[in-house]
Amino acid sequence: MGNLLKVLTRDIENCPHFFLDFESKSVGGGVEVSVCVGVRWERLGSAGQRRRTLVTSHPDDITPGGFFSPLRDFSPPPVQKLPSTFIFAIPLSLSLNQMGNLLKVLTCTDLAQGPNFFLDFENAQPTEGEREVWKQVNAVLQDSDSILTGLQSYKGAGQEIRDAIQKPNDALLQDRAWNSVCPLVKKLKVFYSFSLRLEETLQSLLESLTCPPYTPTQHLEREQALAKQFAEILHFTLRFDELKMRSPAIQNDFSYYRRTISRNRINNKNLDMEKEVNNEMANRMSLFYAEATPMLKTLSNATTNFVTEVRLKSLTNKTLPLENTTDCLSTMASVCKVMLETPDYTSRFSREDTLLFCMRVMVGVIILYDHVHPNGAFNKSSKIDMKGCIKVLKDQPADTVEGLLNALKFTTKHLNDESTPKNIRSMLQ
Repeated sequence: MGNLLKVLTRDIENCPHFFLDFESKSVGGGVEVSVCVGVRWERLGSAGQRRRTLVTSHPDDITPGGFFSPLRDFSPPPVQKLPSTFIFAIPLSLSLNQMGNLLKVLTCTDLAQGPNFFLDFENAQPTEGEREVWKQVNAVLQDSDSILTGLQSYKGAGQEIRDAIQKPNDALLQDRAWNSVCPLVKKLKVFYSFSLRLEETLQSLLESLTCPPYTPTQHLEREQALAKQFAEILHFTLRFDELKMRSPAIQNDFSYYRRTISRNRINNKNLDMEKEVNNEMANRMSLFYAEATPMLKTLSNATTNFVTEVRLKSLTNKTLPLENTTDCLSTMASVCKVMLETPDYTSRFSREDTLLFCMRVMVGVIILYDHVHPNGAFNKSSKIDMKGCIKVLKDQPADTVEGLLNALKFTTKHLNDESTPKNIRSMLQ
């Protein structure tokens, strides 16, 4: 019934595109149905919850006081004042076709505002069922702060390299440049090795958050400690890539290292450092750091590989629906959006940085969805309310969200597709 109210008051977008004719009596076949359509509210215990159920009946079966009119004056009663069962209904005389269209409106899942629950990013603790996976993920995430600190403090060896290049015959300058670059390359290897650990961890986490019998929404609501870890991975990913983009010295240092290794190989020189980062490892690291957003690329590959594995499994069994993976991402984005635009939720944050954390997670999961889903996040068929998500960001102080809006502009995959609505594209210009 809420969906019908939204349609009638034009309070939503993307409503079903058909005309529901309540006046015309001329229908194919001349069959009419007299019916009362409404909603049954049931109070569930004393926790302030209520359940809504679509009900239909013949008008004669509705008892006096059981329906209210006119429609615009109706609003659901407060939960605390509900009797155990309460019915609102309106009498209608419809053709069978009209009745079918009305039921489409009343039951259309596309009109739902998405999951609406508080995901405790600050205090969620693992339940017994989550604990094993949580420990595996936590063993990786506990190193994330030191990775970010190391990347933030990365200074590079630009001056030493320039001096060595300008005077290639000065052995002292060559040694100085080499001795400056080697510890930096070791640090870069640590960052790269962490990305491999994170890739493996993400696949375990996705499997836990998408497996039957629960839907992604149920998983995120029931297993909040794992959802929090997923959010922390997304938060880390955006932060790492932001820092990497501000550090052009990384690629300069690594390019010098590779050139020196190749030159030494030609001259039959063996250096101990090559045992630390050999040519094969150097090639893989080079591909990693060549990406503008290397950690996002890692997560995207991990998710895509997971989806591919799911697709292969689904050929033989139906235990892990393919849609659950992308639905998990879209659900997380919806949860973050609802939390950010709901004062009752944001007021529950005890730390100031949790608001930014929630925004960063929302943007991270949108970008990941856009890279993984064939149609992307901006398509009209996307399960992410992109207009709503962008609006939530733009409602925040500009200096707080500028980097996040830029991330949506420059690190997504499908924003500039022809299928992206013009109004969405213009919001990010």
